Amino acid sequence: MDIFNDFPIGLFFMQAFILLILIALMVKFAWKPILNSLNERETGIADALAAAEKAKKEMQNITADSERLLQEARAERESMIKDAREIKDKMLADAKDQAKAEGDKMLSNAQEAILSEKKAAVADIKNQVATLSVEIAEKVIKEQLANKDKQLQLVENMLGDIKLN
Repeated sequence: MDIFNDFPIGLFFMQAFILLILIALMVKFAWKPILNSLNERETGIADALAAAEKAKKEMQNITADSERLLQEARAERESMIKDAREIKDKMLADAKDQAKAEGDKMLSNAQEAILSEKKAAVADIKNQVATLSVEIAEKVIKEQLANKDKQLQLVENMLGDIKLN
């Protein structure tokens, strides 16, 4: 029982009283600010979670929008490539048609030029043949007419030919 004899009851009550005053002061002056800061922190955390959730939803929307835009861009690119191919094919076909028409025109012009040259050559040959024939005939007639007997014989032959016809 020595423990109780050594235990100072006055000191115990004094310390208990100071503790109660300290608790009362803390409740009066510190408890509300502590609770308020805890509530503010809780609210801040809840707001941060809500903002994170909102950001997540916005990110999903942005991702969906970017996917949609990407799909639209791909479709537009494919359309442009298709249009470019069609234009290229049309241009090639037009160029081929134009080249064929030009070739046909050149061939036709060449054929006309050849035909014209051929006619001119034939006419020139006819003229040369006629000239040569006249020259040969002239030489033959001069030779035949140089002799009087041959002249008479020629005239008689011609008269004989006329009577036969």
